[in-house]
Amino acid sequence: MTSKSASTRESVERPPEASGGLAGRLSDLARDLQQEQDTEAILTIIVHAALELIPHVAEASISLVTGRRTIESRAASGELPVKIDALQSEMGQGPCLEAAYDERVVRVPDMGKDKRWPGFAQAAYDLGACSMLSIQLFVEGDKLGALNLYGQDVNVFDDESEQIALLVAAHAAIAFSDAKEIAQLTQALDTRDLIGQAKGILMERFKITPQQAFLVLTKASSESNMKLRDVAEHLANSGEILTRRK
Repeated sequence: MTSKSASTRESVERPPEASGGLAGRLSDLARDLQQEQDTEAILTIIVHAALELIPHVAEASISLVTGRRTIESRAASGELPVKIDALQSEMGQGPCLEAAYDERVVRVPDMGKDKRWPGFAQAAYDLGACSMLSIQLFVEGDKLGALNLYGQDVNVFDDESEQIALLVAAHAAIAFSDAKEIAQLTQALDTRDLIGQAKGILMERFKITPQQAFLVLTKASSESNMKLRDVAEHLANSGEILTRRK
């Protein structure tokens, strides 16, 4: 009898041709990403696609890097990517950082023998990262993202793995950019509504003009050392104006 884990592994390792060909699966991926607006859901879709489409991938995650040092593992398929990201963040070196900042693609055939990152490579190998493939997704100021792929053995990633990974990453980069734009637009609209609501409260309470109400909010923001949006939200929720510096 086939075990559940074996069945899942067969599904993940199934060649793209078995589900309509690589082009068809990439089209499905693009459609799924286009229909999704939640950032976390998009990251999860990308990782699942990487596991399904890219040959020899055993684990995957998307790593977000801030300030060229701090790495956060998102949508990880298991514990290994989280451990490796924590190790890279602690040591300040590794394939994710190199892919995110310096190179478009970083392939690590044998982590145990790699000399590019003293200390990190052997520690990562001991944790179970036998081989890795890191693909840059985006660069925005000091925030960067990379798709990290892990193999169960050494020398498993080849040119085919890299080419398909680049195709998946291209879809991911576009989708993630769109998702951030949607999130930023939504936040901007929410902020506008909150400020409008707060101004309305002040106008009604003190019988003042919209301009005067806005000045009250900006003064409260300065005195409380809080963002204007947070001051407006506090006023809308509690009816109180924050004026003291925290």
